[in-house]
Formats: sequence, structure tokens, C-alpha cells
Amino acid sequence: MINKDELKNALKLYLVTDSEILKGRDFYKCIEDAIKAGVTMVQLREKNADGKEFLEKAIKLRQITKKYNVTFVINDRVDIAMIADADGVHVGQSDIDAMSIRKLIGEDKIIGVSARNVEEAKIAKENGADYLGIGAMFSTSTKDDAKEVSFETLRQITEKVNLPFVLIGGITLDNVDKLKQFNPDGYALVSGILAADDIGKRVGDWLNKI
Repeated sequence: MINKDELKNALKLYLVTDSEILKGRDFYKCIEDAIKAGVTMVQLREKNADGKEFLEKAIKLRQITKKYNVTFVINDRVDIAMIADADGVHVGQSDIDAMSIRKLIGEDKIIGVSARNVEEAKIAKENGADYLGIGAMFSTSTKDDAKEVSFETLRQITEKVNLPFVLIGGITLDNVDKLKQFNPDGYALVSGILAADDIGKRVGDWLNKI
């Protein structure tokens, strides 16, 4: 079974990959730099990668995350998560439900589910999700279909669904203070880390801020 305390610690500074933001920089070096600087969890999400490239990245990132003992999950692709022996899977509302995923990956792997309202969050918990990704909190350029979640909706989710959660979507060093009142277990970042010229320094800035 998943250790809830360990999971909450892993969620603290959660990096979601997007190689396009790196503008040609070395993908693996950038992710490793972020991990070395203190990122606690990595999700492989590559919107435009084909299956072969996605699997290659999954296997290499599994090696890097193991080296630093960092939790590693894969977006959507349960099959690739299983092949790469990732720590778990993160799925959205249009993907396979958590209950079906659990049958495939077993009890000792992590399942995260994206939620934008109380109903989605409740169903995710009923289906066996281990944590929620709630957002988008602010407008974001990295996910075209991301609708913003109001602070009132976020408050309702956290009051009615008792699961560890990360906040995601347009979160920056300038606006993250607005979210601290909700006591999230962590923050999931894409361009907030990967768009920085000095990724290691940016991760340090985040750790100081949160």
C-alpha cells in the first residue's frame, strides 16, 4: 500500500515535463538539474511525443529518478508506466478511470487524478486515487484546454474530499502566496521551472518560497 506521509512529502515540488519549453536544451540534463536542486516528484508528460519517443524518455527518466530517489509518475500512458516500472500514473478526466488503472498496476503504485470540481474529486477518491491534481489555478500556456478553478471551488474540494493534493496551472513565484491559504501538499509546475535559464537556481527559489 502507498505510504501517505511519504506521498505527501513527494508532492511538495512536483515537476511536469514539457520538452518544448526547453527550446532545444538537453531534456535529460534539465530534468536532472531540477532533481539535483530539490524537485521531489517528476511527471513525464510530453504532448507531442510518439509512443517510441515517450517510452525512451520514460525508461531514461526512471533511471535518473531512481538515482536520486525521486518519485516518478507517467501521464496517461499506463502501458508505458508499467514497462518503465514508474512509481505510478497521473490521469485526466478523459483518460482511463482510477479503478481500472488499479487493476492493471496493483496496490503499491501511485494513481493521481486531475480534478476541476467537487464531483470529479469525489469520483476520483471513490475509484481509488491516491492524490488529486487540482487546477488550472491561473491561466496557463502549457495546457490549451485547462479551465481555471475558482478559489471557492478549490475550497469546496478540499473541505469535501480528503485526499493529498497538488495545485497546478499558471503558478508563479509572484502568485503562489495566494494559494498558501489552502495548505496544498505541493505545487505542480511546468514552465514555472523549465522556462528558467538556470533551472537549478529556479528550483532553489521555489523551495525558499514554499
